[in-house]
Amino acid sequence: MPSAPDRILLTGASGFVGQHLSALIASAYPGSKLIKLAVDIRDETDVATAVRDSLPDICVHLAGVSTVAAAAEDETLAWQVNLHGTLYLARAIMRHAPDCQMLFVSSADAYGSSFRSGISVTEETALAPMNTYGATKAAADLALGSMAARGLRVVRLRAFNHTGPGQTDSFVVPAFARQIARIVAGLQEPILRVGNLDTKRDFLDVRDICRAYIACIGHRNTLAPGTILNLASGQAQRIGDLVTALQAMAGVPIEVMVDPTRVRIGDLPLACGDATRAKALIGWEPAIPWNVTLRDVFEDWRNRVLHEAGGN
Repeated sequence: MPSAPDRILLTGASGFVGQHLSALIASAYPGSKLIKLAVDIRDETDVATAVRDSLPDICVHLAGVSTVAAAAEDETLAWQVNLHGTLYLARAIMRHAPDCQMLFVSSADAYGSSFRSGISVTEETALAPMNTYGATKAAADLALGSMAARGLRVVRLRAFNHTGPGQTDSFVVPAFARQIARIVAGLQEPILRVGNLDTKRDFLDVRDICRAYIACIGHRNTLAPGTILNLASGQAQRIGDLVTALQAMAGVPIEVMVDPTRVRIGDLPLACGDATRAKALIGWEPAIPWNVTLRDVFEDWRNRVLHEAGGN
């Protein structure tokens, strides 16, 4: 294993994953300086200055418009941040810190319609995004691949759905958990409003995802520029089963009602990934049982709801 990096630059540090990763970096590399990018990723000059001044050994690029809904609502912003901001950062690294390894956090959404095959996708599966979010991530992923051929030490990480304590209810698991926590607290009628319960998704715990990023840092000298790694569990969870498990944790009667506004038109029935390569190259595989992740998300929202309601 290489020695600990001197300087680690982290974008998106204030976000859900960024907060978990910041704590894990501090634990894994206590002697390293963690530098949190404090500039607008859309400002090419400021990004270049930040990289020049910090001269990182590692850059973990998390910053981005991170939901399908947000990207659809403001497509211009999504392209500016997810594609152009990423390119500004990559160019700055090539110019000012050429030995720096860049970890680009892409998304399984980039595979899009390729999931229609019904089998777990590998890193060789074609990118075929079906929405703006996936398209911005796919475009950045491909652009960085071309830059690897010109010397950029980039590793592209295609992360599948991940959740855990601290995530907003813009995502499916915490959206359910928040509603149920409010029902338990008596702040909402005992009706859980849901979308399509028959879709199946590959879910991970955010803490497992962050372990993968740490593993990439640890293997930075053996990962070839341009390497692509799926970060997935390889197990598809039916959304309806998540609802059933959360209902059981609540311990109170809850009616489930399909809300047409929550049903995505043309939603993929199955999305699952193969992370064999990540296990082979960085020794990573998920370690946290799914029921533990669900319980932690539910307890997190119980505490948040109590706080919002002025409870203890």
